[in-house]
Amino acid sequence: MSELVLTLLRWGILIALWLFVMFTLGALRRDLEAPPEGASALPRQQPAPQAKPKRAPRTSRKRASNLVVTSGHLSGTVIPLGSAPISIGRAPDSTLVVDDEYASARHARLFPHEGQWVAEDLGSTNGTWIGKTRLTAPTVLQVGQSLRVGQTVLELRK
Repeated sequence: MSELVLTLLRWGILIALWLFVMFTLGALRRDLEAPPEGASALPRQQPAPQAKPKRAPRTSRKRASNLVVTSGHLSGTVIPLGSAPISIGRAPDSTLVVDDEYASARHARLFPHEGQWVAEDLGSTNGTWIGKTRLTAPTVLQVGQSLRVGQTVLELRK
């Protein structure tokens, strides 16, 4: 091969390598500057329950007074229940901030409805579970039932 062909080939490979590096750096920069998936520019308002909550079988007439974390990083944490809804997630403005890689920023909420507490999934990635049942609609949470958010397990107690 002639010296000219070898020089052009070397320059071509060098240019291709630099284009690849620049493209990769641009993609990394766009990923780092993008907002997290599912985040919006405006603060998200708590959605009002649209569907009537499914009623769980009545096993007890006891009214819950506390929400207790029974498993997870915050095990033993007790949250007194009042009339305000309780938001659960990794977001700092949540009522119960869980340090759980399987929980979404705004994962679930509990709210009082007709004297009972209702659990609602807020479109989380990994779902919210009552026992072994995944929540698909707002559902009444009875005293003693376990609510799982990621790897954190909560329970209503009297």
